[in-house]
Amino acid sequence: MNKFNGFTSSETFTQVPDAFFRLLKEITDAEEIKVALYALWQIERMEGNFRALAENNFEAEALGLNVKEIRRGLKKCVERGILLRAEKDAQVLYFLNSPRGRLAADAYLKVQAPQFASAVTLEKSNIFKLYEENIGALTPLIADTLKDAEQIYASEWIADAIGLAVKNNKRNWKYIEAILKRWKEDGRGEKQDRRNDKKDSQPSLNRKIEQLRKRSGA
Repeated sequence: MNKFNGFTSSETFTQVPDAFFRLLKEITDAEEIKVALYALWQIERMEGNFRALAENNFEAEALGLNVKEIRRGLKKCVERGILLRAEKDAQVLYFLNSPRGRLAADAYLKVQAPQFASAVTLEKSNIFKLYEENIGALTPLIADTLKDAEQIYASEWIADAIGLAVKNNKRNWKYIEAILKRWKEDGRGEKQDRRNDKKDSQPSLNRKIEQLRKRSGA
Protein backbone atom coordinates (compact mmCIF):
# COMPACT_ATOMS: atom_id res chain seq x y z
CA MET A 1 0.00 0.00 0.00
CA ASN A 2 1.32 3.42 -1.00
CA LYS A 3 1.29 5.96 1.82
CA PHE A 4 -1.09 8.87 1.14
CA ASN A 5 0.51 12.24 1.90
CA GLY A 6 -2.76 13.81 2.97
CA PHE A 7 -5.09 16.44 1.59
CA THR A 8 -3.91 19.95 0.84
CA SER A 9 -5.36 23.37 1.66
CA SER A 10 -6.10 23.94 -2.04
CA GLU A 11 -8.40 20.92 -2.43
CA THR A 12 -11.77 21.30 -4.10
CA PHE A 13 -14.65 19.19 -2.83
CA THR A 14 -17.33 17.13 -4.53
CA GLN A 15 -20.82 17.15 -3.08
CA VAL A 16 -22.07 13.68 -2.19
CA PRO A 17 -25.77 13.14 -1.37
CA ASP A 18 -26.37 12.22 2.29
CA ALA A 19 -28.41 9.21 1.17
CA PHE A 20 -25.29 7.71 -0.41
CA PHE A 21 -23.68 7.24 3.00
CA ARG A 22 -26.77 5.37 4.18
CA LEU A 23 -26.22 3.00 1.26
CA LEU A 24 -22.67 2.16 2.33
CA LYS A 25 -23.84 -0.57 4.70
CA GLU A 26 -25.55 -2.26 1.75
CA ILE A 27 -22.76 -1.90 -0.81
CA THR A 28 -20.20 -4.65 -0.37
CA ASP A 29 -18.74 -4.68 -3.87
CA ALA A 30 -15.66 -2.54 -4.65
CA GLU A 31 -16.64 -2.25 -8.32
CA GLU A 32 -20.00 -0.73 -7.45
CA ILE A 33 -18.71 1.80 -4.94
CA LYS A 34 -15.83 2.88 -7.21
CA VAL A 35 -18.13 3.39 -10.18
CA ALA A 36 -20.71 5.21 -8.05
CA LEU A 37 -18.18 7.61 -6.53
CA TYR A 38 -16.55 8.24 -9.90
CA ALA A 39 -19.94 9.04 -11.44
CA LEU A 40 -20.75 11.45 -8.60
CA TRP A 41 -17.39 13.18 -9.02
CA GLN A 42 -17.60 13.51 -12.80
CA ILE A 43 -21.23 14.59 -12.91
CA GLU A 44 -20.66 17.20 -10.20
CA ARG A 45 -17.91 18.74 -12.36
CA MET A 46 -20.24 19.20 -15.32
CA GLU A 47 -22.19 22.36 -16.03
CA GLY A 48 -25.78 22.76 -17.18
CA ASN A 49 -28.83 20.62 -16.53
CA PHE A 50 -27.89 17.81 -18.89
CA ARG A 51 -25.27 15.77 -17.07
CA ALA A 52 -24.62 12.26 -18.27
CA LEU A 53 -21.79 9.79 -18.75
CA ALA A 54 -21.14 7.15 -21.36
CA GLU A 55 -19.37 3.92 -20.48
CA ASN A 56 -16.11 5.14 -21.96
CA ASN A 57 -16.15 8.16 -19.63
CA PHE A 58 -15.29 5.80 -16.78
CA GLU A 59 -11.50 5.66 -16.98
CA ALA A 60 -10.20 2.20 -16.17
CA GLU A 61 -6.76 3.39 -15.04
CA ALA A 62 -8.17 6.02 -12.68
CA LEU A 63 -10.56 3.50 -11.14
CA GLY A 64 -8.14 0.59 -10.99
CA LEU A 65 -10.70 -1.53 -12.82
CA ASN A 66 -10.79 -3.23 -16.20
CA VAL A 67 -13.60 -2.74 -18.71
CA LYS A 68 -15.53 -5.81 -17.56
CA GLU A 69 -15.36 -4.68 -13.94
CA ILE A 70 -16.58 -1.20 -14.89
CA ARG A 71 -19.53 -2.74 -16.72
CA ARG A 72 -20.36 -4.88 -13.69
CA GLY A 73 -20.11 -1.81 -11.47
CA LEU A 74 -22.44 0.14 -13.75
CA LYS A 75 -24.93 -2.73 -13.84
CA LYS A 76 -25.00 -2.89 -10.04
CA CYS A 77 -25.36 0.89 -9.70
CA VAL A 78 -28.34 0.78 -12.05
CA GLU A 79 -29.90 -2.19 -10.24
CA ARG A 80 -29.54 -0.46 -6.88
CA GLY A 81 -30.92 2.78 -8.27
CA ILE A 82 -27.85 4.99 -7.85
CA LEU A 83 -27.63 5.55 -11.60
CA LEU A 84 -30.20 5.58 -14.40
CA ARG A 85 -29.48 3.90 -17.72
CA ALA A 86 -31.00 5.42 -20.86
CA GLU A 87 -30.47 3.98 -24.34
CA LYS A 88 -31.43 5.63 -27.59
CA ASP A 89 -30.20 5.06 -31.15
CA ALA A 90 -27.59 2.58 -29.86
CA GLN A 91 -26.16 5.19 -27.49
CA VAL A 92 -26.25 4.38 -23.77
CA LEU A 93 -25.95 7.16 -21.21
CA TYR A 94 -25.89 7.03 -17.42
CA PHE A 95 -27.53 9.68 -15.26
CA LEU A 96 -27.48 10.23 -11.52
CA ASN A 97 -30.81 9.14 -10.05
CA SER A 98 -31.66 12.62 -8.76
CA PRO A 99 -34.49 15.00 -9.71
CA ARG A 100 -32.28 16.70 -12.29
CA GLY A 101 -30.92 13.38 -13.54
CA ARG A 102 -34.39 11.90 -13.93
CA LEU A 103 -35.57 14.92 -15.90
CA ALA A 104 -32.50 14.79 -18.13
CA ALA A 105 -32.86 11.06 -18.78
CA ASP A 106 -36.53 11.50 -19.64
CA ALA A 107 -35.76 14.41 -21.97
CA TYR A 108 -32.97 12.43 -23.63
CA LEU A 109 -35.40 9.64 -24.53
CA LYS A 110 -38.09 12.00 -25.80
CA VAL A 111 -36.13 14.45 -27.96
CA GLN A 112 -33.79 13.92 -30.89
CA ALA A 113 -30.60 12.26 -29.69
CA PRO A 114 -28.09 14.43 -31.62
CA GLN A 115 -28.98 17.44 -29.47
CA PHE A 116 -27.62 15.65 -26.45
CA ALA A 117 -24.93 13.62 -28.16
CA SER A 118 -22.99 16.82 -28.81
CA ALA A 119 -23.23 17.81 -25.15
CA VAL A 120 -21.73 14.51 -24.09
CA THR A 121 -18.98 14.81 -26.67
CA LEU A 122 -18.04 18.23 -25.34
CA GLU A 123 -17.70 16.90 -21.84
CA LYS A 124 -15.73 13.92 -23.03
CA SER A 125 -13.23 15.98 -24.98
CA ASN A 126 -13.17 19.14 -22.88
CA ILE A 127 -10.10 20.98 -21.70
CA PHE A 128 -9.75 18.77 -18.62
CA LYS A 129 -9.56 15.65 -20.74
CA LEU A 130 -7.10 17.33 -23.09
CA TYR A 131 -4.88 18.29 -20.16
CA GLU A 132 -4.94 14.79 -18.69
CA GLU A 133 -4.13 13.14 -22.00
CA ASN A 134 -1.25 15.45 -22.89
CA ILE A 135 0.19 17.07 -19.76
CA GLY A 136 -0.51 15.08 -16.63
CA ALA A 137 -2.86 14.23 -13.80
CA LEU A 138 -5.75 16.61 -13.22
CA THR A 139 -5.41 17.68 -9.59
CA PRO A 140 -8.12 19.80 -7.92
CA LEU A 141 -5.81 22.83 -8.07
CA ILE A 142 -5.17 22.35 -11.80
CA ALA A 143 -8.89 21.82 -12.41
CA ASP A 144 -9.66 25.16 -10.78
CA THR A 145 -6.86 26.82 -12.73
CA LEU A 146 -8.22 25.48 -16.02
CA LYS A 147 -11.73 26.66 -15.16
CA ASP A 148 -10.35 30.15 -14.50
CA ALA A 149 -8.38 30.05 -17.75
CA GLU A 150 -11.52 29.18 -19.72
CA GLN A 151 -13.07 32.41 -18.46
CA ILE A 152 -10.13 34.41 -19.85
CA TYR A 153 -9.01 32.58 -22.99
CA ALA A 154 -10.84 30.85 -25.83
CA SER A 155 -10.90 27.05 -25.57
CA GLU A 156 -9.15 26.88 -28.94
CA TRP A 157 -6.30 28.99 -27.56
CA ILE A 158 -5.89 26.71 -24.54
CA ALA A 159 -5.91 23.61 -26.76
CA ASP A 160 -3.32 25.14 -29.11
CA ALA A 161 -1.12 26.22 -26.18
CA ILE A 162 -1.22 22.68 -24.80
CA GLY A 163 -0.23 21.46 -28.26
CA LEU A 164 2.78 23.79 -28.27
CA ALA A 165 3.78 22.62 -24.80
CA VAL A 166 3.71 19.00 -25.99
CA LYS A 167 5.64 19.88 -29.16
CA ASN A 168 8.35 21.66 -27.18
CA ASN A 169 8.38 19.03 -24.41
CA LYS A 170 7.38 21.61 -21.80
CA ARG A 171 4.53 19.68 -20.21
CA ASN A 172 3.52 22.00 -17.39
CA TRP A 173 0.84 24.61 -16.81
CA LYS A 174 3.32 27.44 -16.15
CA TYR A 175 4.62 27.13 -19.70
CA ILE A 176 1.10 26.90 -21.17
CA GLU A 177 -0.05 29.94 -19.21
CA ALA A 178 2.95 31.94 -20.40
CA ILE A 179 1.97 31.23 -24.02
CA LEU A 180 -1.62 32.29 -23.37
CA LYS A 181 -0.58 35.51 -21.64
CA ARG A 182 1.76 36.39 -24.50
CA TRP A 183 -0.95 35.74 -27.10
CA LYS A 184 -3.35 37.94 -25.16
CA GLU A 185 -0.82 40.79 -24.84
CA ASP A 186 0.89 40.58 -28.24
CA GLY A 187 -1.75 38.90 -30.37
CA ARG A 188 -1.59 35.47 -31.94
CA GLY A 189 0.44 34.86 -35.03
CA GLU A 190 3.25 32.89 -36.55
CA LYS A 191 5.74 35.58 -35.65
CA GLN A 192 4.92 35.45 -31.95
CA ASP A 193 4.93 31.67 -31.89
CA ARG A 194 8.35 31.55 -33.48
CA ARG A 195 9.64 34.09 -30.98
CA ASN A 196 8.58 31.83 -28.12
CA ASP A 197 9.76 28.61 -29.72
CA LYS A 198 13.30 29.87 -30.42
CA LYS A 199 14.10 29.58 -26.71
CA ASP A 200 13.02 25.97 -26.57
CA SER A 201 13.60 24.46 -30.00
CA GLN A 202 16.78 24.35 -32.08
CA PRO A 203 14.85 23.61 -35.32
CA SER A 204 12.86 26.81 -34.75
CA LEU A 205 16.12 28.77 -34.39
CA ASN A 206 17.42 27.25 -37.59
CA ARG A 207 14.25 28.28 -39.43
CA LYS A 208 14.65 31.85 -38.27
CA ILE A 209 18.30 31.94 -39.39
CA GLU A 210 17.26 30.61 -42.81
CA GLN A 211 14.57 33.28 -43.09
CA LEU A 212 17.11 36.00 -42.29
CA ARG A 213 19.47 34.66 -44.93
CA LYS A 214 16.73 34.75 -47.53
CA ARG A 215 15.83 38.31 -46.66
CA SER A 216 19.44 39.43 -46.95
CA GLY A 217 19.93 37.57 -50.23
CA ALA A 218 22.68 35.36 -48.84
